[in-house]
Amino acid sequence: MTEERHDAELAQEVERQSTRVLQWRFVLNLALMVFDALTYFAVGYLVMSRSHEMKLLSTRLQLHWSINPYLYLVVCALIWIFCCHVTGVYHRHVFADGYQLNMLLLKAMFVCWVSVCALNFVIQSNVSFMTVCLTSLLVWIVEMIVRMVARLFLTQRHRKGEYSYPTVIVGSPEGIGQILKFLNQRKQLNYKPVRVCPIRVNERTGLIEADPNVGLLHEEVKKSWGKPIRIVDYGDDLAERIAETGAQTVMVTDVLDRFSDNLSTFAVQMESLNLEIALITSALDIAEHATQMRNIQGMSIMTISLPQYSPSAKVKKRIFDLVVSSLAIVLSSWIMVIVAIAIKVEDGGPVFYKQERIGLRGKPFYIHKFRSMRVDADAHLKEVLEANGQEMGARYKLTHDPRITKVGNFIRKTSLDELPQFFDVFMGSMSVVGPRPQRDFEVEEYDPVYATRLLVKPGITGPWQVSGRSDLNEEESRQLDVSYVQDWSVLGDVVYILRTVGTVLRPSGAY
Repeated sequence: MTEERHDAELAQEVERQSTRVLQWRFVLNLALMVFDALTYFAVGYLVMSRSHEMKLLSTRLQLHWSINPYLYLVVCALIWIFCCHVTGVYHRHVFADGYQLNMLLLKAMFVCWVSVCALNFVIQSNVSFMTVCLTSLLVWIVEMIVRMVARLFLTQRHRKGEYSYPTVIVGSPEGIGQILKFLNQRKQLNYKPVRVCPIRVNERTGLIEADPNVGLLHEEVKKSWGKPIRIVDYGDDLAERIAETGAQTVMVTDVLDRFSDNLSTFAVQMESLNLEIALITSALDIAEHATQMRNIQGMSIMTISLPQYSPSAKVKKRIFDLVVSSLAIVLSSWIMVIVAIAIKVEDGGPVFYKQERIGLRGKPFYIHKFRSMRVDADAHLKEVLEANGQEMGARYKLTHDPRITKVGNFIRKTSLDELPQFFDVFMGSMSVVGPRPQRDFEVEEYDPVYATRLLVKPGITGPWQVSGRSDLNEEESRQLDVSYVQDWSVLGDVVYILRTVGTVLRPSGAY
């Protein structure tokens, strides 16, 4: 009875937590919508007042009808809210990602700008084009600032376990342990594990069943989470029992393979009770591929493709690289001159350093950087690694490399040593954004999945540079690189460039 009473109390607590989260999400979204509307109204009013356009007229049908300016601004504010909603600004999964949210705000503002321009064309108002543009720009800036403040508050609350979605984790004991470790390291994410459900595949029938290795599960939970989590046994009524706990999300780590009947059956059972499925997938999962179903003489065929590898997308990528690299070379030329002089003055050695790296589809090329190490650094790499108890490999780390010069230490921390690579981008051997190019002995260690990073041009900056750099473990860095191959886009590259600026201003993990 004591255990049953404990389960009932825990279920009630989870139910209360779930209710609080739903109420919080409703209140937050409502507050954001009201604020967004007021922001657009206020900014529009100020801009129109400054430009002396508060006396609105419509010349539709050559008539000079008077338009209430406040009603006009209310309509524009409603258009702004609708555009934010359509582009996903209010979605809970993007609120914690500042760069992604800012890009969605930019996308919403562009759609709103087009819509307001269309409105002015239809009603033939005397609002100038410059007023619409200035209003849109100022609203976007204000919204980014407000979202940043709100995100800091929310992230702090998430780390304290508040406003988190009660979650049941389903998978093998090892898979459950891995995801618990991930969630424990990133408490700003809004998932709060309240139950775990260990499962395995019956080798004879191929069906899913409960994993009886409870001892291994408790060990994994203790090691990864630090405190016990109640187990919910797998069975036909699993969805009902999960729903009774008040959980909102079911996170699947492994065992249930993508596109399998086991997963399809499991997902339908959960979704029929309005439970959200969060599926941990491989970096090469085909969900991001464009799919097309065809029926040929009674046979259904699904074709898949990645749109970003089309000829037109590659041309856009190349144009983007040319524009960005040209601007970077021009704007940073004075910095490069100063760095070059500092390197030459320190030890009299060469300013630039070139090294053979492996590029697109395994073809070697020479990468150029400002020299940050002593002249004979490459010849001493092996002995330095041995002195630090490491071996030559794809992911060696040297927190304090004795080969780095004083100037080199500064330009590495600030990433100024990478500036000459914009010439490599301009010449076409590299891209502005992409996985970092590695040496031949590092590439030799690639497994088939990690080798897919060679399907795109290497970049000056990329996923792991803006996500912790050398502080990431091998698995995390590989996941980021492979994911980039799967879902890169020009807009995504813009996001990485913006995040790189933040990383340069607040460097971490740069050894």
